[in-house]
Amino acid sequence: MENNLKKRLAAGEVSLCMGLRQARTVDIGPLVGAAGFDCLYVDMEHSPIGFETTSAICITAITYGVTPLVRVPGHLGQDISRALDGGAQGVILPHVNTAEQARQIVSYAKYPPLGHRSVMGAGPHTAYKAMPLAKVNESGNLDNMVVIMLETPEGITNADEIAAVPGVDMLLIGSNDLCTEMGIPGQLRHPSLLEAYQSVAKACKKHGIALGVGGIRGDAELQTQLIELGARFLIAGSDTTYLAAAAGKDAASLRELISNLARQT
Repeated sequence: MENNLKKRLAAGEVSLCMGLRQARTVDIGPLVGAAGFDCLYVDMEHSPIGFETTSAICITAITYGVTPLVRVPGHLGQDISRALDGGAQGVILPHVNTAEQARQIVSYAKYPPLGHRSVMGAGPHTAYKAMPLAKVNESGNLDNMVVIMLETPEGITNADEIAAVPGVDMLLIGSNDLCTEMGIPGQLRHPSLLEAYQSVAKACKKHGIALGVGGIRGDAELQTQLIELGARFLIAGSDTTYLAAAAGKDAASLRELISNLARQT
């Protein structure tokens, strides 16, 4: 089961990702694809979604060409391996501050010789077809992604060392957590945040890995600036934000219609 996101990133294409916090049924995968997104991530850090539901969403998404990622709650090895064994084609690790943390994460997410992930054998990534174990391990290391989130000034300072860790595929800047940690919550145009973007972009380019950015939905000018800086993975929004925005817009239109009719009577 090829990782379409990884192929797009290798080709230098910009990929769009939707976050999931409330969706619980498997039809969200094809719906995300039909909406024009390349991938989704199940946000286990900020929602009560469990592994069984996460696995079902991931497996269905793969069959529709939508790359499923999982943001695990922390850095526990069992969470990383369960997400990958359950069908995720990559894991997003929040709050990574040092290269040592990144190396430990890679050891949980990758099979030897890159890491020490426990071998599962046939599963979602082989379409449950048996194949030589060496092939399973090789394709697993090739296709599964390790996405490291930088959300603190310490993480930004150590971006170059983190990007150099073998097995890390992307540095993803969590803009809202980062600016909050920097004491400038919500100020996504602050010069200090721009400096952080530039620093991480430089590290990603130097080590040949992807740059991702989250938390910048709705700001086309900033998105353009970051793409020009080298970002190739954008988290555009989540199921909750899209539902609230679309529902709110429709409700406002209907309320206006009702008010107009009331004034006419």
